[in-house]
Amino acid sequence: MISSIVADRVRGRLQRVGELIARTRLSPNWLTVLGFLLNLGVALVIASGNLRLAGALTLLAGAFDMVDGAVARASQRVTRFGGFLDSTLDRYSEAALFGGLLVHVLRAGLGEVAVLLCYAAMVGSLMVSYARARAEAAGVSLTAGLFARPERIVVLALFLLLERPVPALWLLAIATNLTVLQRTYLMWRKSRLLDQQPSDPARR
Repeated sequence: MISSIVADRVRGRLQRVGELIARTRLSPNWLTVLGFLLNLGVALVIASGNLRLAGALTLLAGAFDMVDGAVARASQRVTRFGGFLDSTLDRYSEAALFGGLLVHVLRAGLGEVAVLLCYAAMVGSLMVSYARARAEAAGVSLTAGLFARPERIVVLALFLLLERPVPALWLLAIATNLTVLQRTYLMWRKSRLLDQQPSDPARR
């Protein structure tokens, strides 16, 4: 939701960054892989308990995640596989961050509730992205939502900087699953309108 408001401004600035990086002839797919490796490093920092450093690195990794697309557009190397790889590694990156949080929760003895919240937040985050992908596979654009990936990354980073992982898990566990319900409702509305449209006579 917030991401859709600032998307044009951010996209414009990233495009300029992408044009600069594109001159190095670095492959967008390699940037995607490097971003994933960076997120793995952030997960290890979270697991170690250095939450403030992890928060700063989460923001850096989040910005890095968006550069590959800008480079692909600037170098005119946008491919179907590139989009697939980016989306797939984004999911693994989020899972890695929550894995790091889970290790921290267990090591710090924050309790069983925090463990369950971590699980619920991870499932919710993955399902938000799955709901969009499944809708698009059905021919319906579904980008709206309270907690898309940019919001999730920013919230996680801010609470890590504050060294308050449990409130972050509460917010993410609730907001991500509400976003899944929101997208489910939006999909129901859009698909209902599409299903009510008269079919192509040529197909009868």
